[in-house]
Amino acid sequence: MIMHQQVLVTIAGASPAPLHTLGRQGVSVLEIMLAGGTIGFIIILLSVVAMALVVMHMLQIRESTLAPGESVDALHEFLARGDTEGAVRYCEDDDNNSFLTRVIGAGLLRCRRSPFGALELKGALEEAGQEQVARLYRSTDGLGLIAAIAPMLGLLGTVVGMVGAFDTLSAAEGFARPDQLAGDISKALVTTLMGLTLAIPCMAAFTYFRNRIDSLASSIAQQVDEMAAHLEGADVHNASTSARPAAPGRGPGA
Repeated sequence: MIMHQQVLVTIAGASPAPLHTLGRQGVSVLEIMLAGGTIGFIIILLSVVAMALVVMHMLQIRESTLAPGESVDALHEFLARGDTEGAVRYCEDDDNNSFLTRVIGAGLLRCRRSPFGALELKGALEEAGQEQVARLYRSTDGLGLIAAIAPMLGLLGTVVGMVGAFDTLSAAEGFARPDQLAGDISKALVTTLMGLTLAIPCMAAFTYFRNRIDSLASSIAQQVDEMAAHLEGADVHNASTSARPAAPGRGPGA
């Protein structure tokens, strides 16, 4: 009880600095980050990783990357003339690798191996599409993970800082000066600030990219349905380049 009273007296005796004095003692962003210690440094590293992931997703999760226009035109031509073999070869070419070609290629291969042929095309394409969407979802898990652990790291820094403050207070037998406690208390608050500052944008980006994947997958699914309509009633086991003349004005090289 006596020790608690001494602590209260110590804190009460530390008068707050005037507002104009605080303004002159402004702290830079670098100094704030350095005050976070080791845990703050880890949070900074995670923020760099998060920024790299955001840039990567911005480049990858867009329609021009998932379904390039030239691939759409080429596959339309192959399937319009019933050339499933040529469509599969086009999809298996590494130079044409994309969300669209992986879906069409996997769907056509399954149909060619199935005794039901084109009757199974729709189900095969839907299954391949779901697999590719799940693959895109998994690519965004890094942002979700950072958004989840950043506040936990901030809380860990808070606990470490408060433990350090009480250790200092104990070593001083309850008569620690405010400046002796300030470092640990600053670490406790700064790491929480840094963790939340990282987690909030990461969670927003994670949600944005998930919604964008859903939107683009829906748009690409419509294009896949239009391509699949060319093969209704066709024999996908024996389809070849001689199945039907190519539609004028459309070709893989167009």
